[in-house]
Amino acid sequence: MTIAKGRPWGQAQPLPGDGVVVGSDAEAAGVVAAARQAGRPVPTIGLLGGDLCRTLGGRGDVARLRSGQAVTFPVDLGTVVADGKPLLFVAHLVARNRWWTRGVIVMNAQWIGAWNAGPRAHPNDGLLDTYEARVSLGQLRQIRRRAATGSHLPHPGIKERRAPSAQFTLAPPLRLWLDGVAVPGGAVRELRVEVEPDAVRVVV
Repeated sequence: MTIAKGRPWGQAQPLPGDGVVVGSDAEAAGVVAAARQAGRPVPTIGLLGGDLCRTLGGRGDVARLRSGQAVTFPVDLGTVVADGKPLLFVAHLVARNRWWTRGVIVMNAQWIGAWNAGPRAHPNDGLLDTYEARVSLGQLRQIRRRAATGSHLPHPGIKERRAPSAQFTLAPPLRLWLDGVAVPGGAVRELRVEVEPDAVRVVV
């Protein structure tokens, strides 16, 4: 069940014996994808790094994951069909040009590296925070200065939306990154994103 206002979220529970420890968002997404491809249940994932880990307050302490201090969270999963190809992400999707002046960002977590890119994003609210940007290089410099604190929003060049699904046509096509890793195959034109609520259990 996705989080509701005023209700507790997460529970004190260590990583189980069959849990998988990962160091990045891309590794976590790979664990989910591999389990689904093999027709197996997705294991509980211990997070030592990445933007989802940071969003959840993770410390990167492997000993903590199997201790009484560990906290287990149900989190949503982002899925995308990119030019007909189904893919997934745990933290974020970025489709952009070389200079970041045009693009689409979809956030399940709050952070992209040092940027507080999705200041209202929550990984268990059943929604994805989407941003469509068309900005000048001058505006981009200002946005980057403010992005560390999340104060770059609202912005007239960035269209914000919070929804369980969204569709984008990119003209001209843009390169695609999922959880910080470039998707092979060049630029994409059509994106259809959707959230899967409560799809994964993670531990920090």
